[in-house]
Amino acid sequence: MTYHPCFHLFSVLWMQCFTVCLAISVRNLTTDQLALLQFKHRIVDPQNVLANSWNASTSVCKWVGVSCGGSGIHERVVALNLTGTIPPHLGNLSFLLSLDLGRNHFYGHLPKQLGQLHRLRLLRFSYNALNGQIPSWLGNLHRVETLRMFNNNFRGTIPETILNMSNLKILDLGHNQLFGQIPSSNLPKLERLYLDANELSGNIPSSIGKCSNLQILKLSINNFSGTIPRSIGNLTQLKRLYLGVNNLQGEIPEEIGNLYSLEQLHIQDMKGLRGQIPTCIFDISSLKTIALSNNNLSGNLPNHYLPKLETTLLG
Repeated sequence: MTYHPCFHLFSVLWMQCFTVCLAISVRNLTTDQLALLQFKHRIVDPQNVLANSWNASTSVCKWVGVSCGGSGIHERVVALNLTGTIPPHLGNLSFLLSLDLGRNHFYGHLPKQLGQLHRLRLLRFSYNALNGQIPSWLGNLHRVETLRMFNNNFRGTIPETILNMSNLKILDLGHNQLFGQIPSSNLPKLERLYLDANELSGNIPSSIGKCSNLQILKLSINNFSGTIPRSIGNLTQLKRLYLGVNNLQGEIPEEIGNLYSLEQLHIQDMKGLRGQIPTCIFDISSLKTIALSNNNLSGNLPNHYLPKLETTLLG
């Protein structure tokens, strides 16, 4: 049997391509392994679980707390759930989809190298002791859908660049030390916004009404002033609204009656609120809790019955 020269050339090129691709893949997975070994030196591991698991004798994809995706030469680390401090080397895990470091004892600043993880969908740092400012490079992570940084020591303002995260569905920055105003723009896919227990001030922006998919809006325990924006009535998917313990003034807008899916309404502890309690509130049949106490509101309970109402605080 004879072989055509072109066939021989094709075979050589194919083998070279295969060898190069395999080398690149191995190098990339090796890069992931090296990044995690750097991380291992900073991890709190009192039971030596990782000391026994994270070693070169086993595949990185079989290590405790590590998940891989893909198959064969394309396998890469895609998710982590670990404890310790956060080194910049994690920025080398370029195929990472999920980074869950919540409920640990991480401290210090977030390394800017995490801004290189452009495939991330989930980023969770809640219940740690992280500090510094919310980094502006978060705006580079356009694919992130869940960003949870609840209960840390972050200070400073909310960066405008966070509005570049157009796929965000959950943004949780509650229980930090953030101050300044909420950036005034639209996150079209946002479903849950937690900014409670900070030091935020200024007006609640009317642009909040553009987040038409919001189901939870939690702005309580801040220093917000001005009036409750009428555009809040555009949030017809809203189930939980928390505005209490702020410096809001004026009347509760009638547009709040448009929130026909509302289950929890908390607008309490604001002496600047005055006027009549809008009767339209009591037409929202889905309400389970109405908390309007410690304001300067007036009015009476209606005669009709709210079938799901469990708690009423009006005094």
